[in-house]
Amino acid sequence: MPATALHPSFASKISHAPKAELHIHIEGSLEPELIFQLAQRNGVKLAYDSVEALRAAYAFTDLQSFLDIYYAGASVLLTEQDFYDMTRAYTERALADCVAHAEIFFDPQTHTERGVPIATVVAGIERALAEAQTRGLSSKLILCFLRHLPEEDALATFEAARPLFAQYPHRLIGVGLDSSEAGHPPAKFERVFAQARAAGLKLVAHAGEEGPPAYIYEALDLLHVDRIDHGVRSLEDPALVARLAQERIALTVCPLSNLKLRVFDDMTQHTLKALLDEGVAVTVNSDDPAYFGGYVNANYLATIEALELDDAAAYTLLRNSFEASFITPAERAALLARLEQHWLAALPGEH
Repeated sequence: MPATALHPSFASKISHAPKAELHIHIEGSLEPELIFQLAQRNGVKLAYDSVEALRAAYAFTDLQSFLDIYYAGASVLLTEQDFYDMTRAYTERALADCVAHAEIFFDPQTHTERGVPIATVVAGIERALAEAQTRGLSSKLILCFLRHLPEEDALATFEAARPLFAQYPHRLIGVGLDSSEAGHPPAKFERVFAQARAAGLKLVAHAGEEGPPAYIYEALDLLHVDRIDHGVRSLEDPALVARLAQERIALTVCPLSNLKLRVFDDMTQHTLKALLDEGVAVTVNSDDPAYFGGYVNANYLATIEALELDDAAAYTLLRNSFEASFITPAERAALLARLEQHWLAALPGEH
């Protein structure tokens, strides 16, 4: 860690700045306290006796060790009210972190395999997001396919979700690809992404977190994604970095997640600054904040401190979050104007 901590005025300036969050798994915002509440409400038996025991299990060695706990936690989600309660808890934290716009992932296959219909999942999430919109948090939903399952499952999930894309066109605007990356290349899902593209949806995919730069190429060239989720290993391929910068393909980076899952042993080793210096449209996000120790502001502050980013770099990260989001040009212009006004009015970024 750098010798000097962030100056309080600089930390406050970042924390109170309007920002977009583009990589948040709603199931990954499920805090242990709420997991236990929902388990009790729904009569679900957990493998842990207490909130403290569950938190103690958050000592992950890699992505898979996290996913094992993640899917166990999601088992308590059964009713529309459960999905509402989970989403409402996230929106409260997002509003507290001055998130003005969020693009939220959800994993329907995690729930349908337990007999919970996709319509139930979306209805609960939508109700909470509609309420948050009245308080200043705009949002979109992105349906993610679980890459450790066969593409046939993803195709069936997409067919089942088609009526919901028609029912919630203002909210449900795209598809993504998440879960275990190693051994499950983007190419495996070329057909279902082609169908989603034909339906006019936005496309994103996790690539280059545990997987190699080759997976980022596949996501771009075979799936034709609009954004790359994570992408931190792209630095291993200079030609790829140049392409990402030239084509303004945004990376939704999740620094505390990368640290917790041992992608990097120390935050000072993170590739975010190097990517930013190369002109890549890097954004900062929280991924699965209940499991990785911090919501979006915590990710900004930890990253800016460890990598010793200056005022201009912090502002660029915040601008990138709006520029990379799936909002209208008018909405983007309004949010960028808010950010600029805040940045100019705040105290100088001493640090």
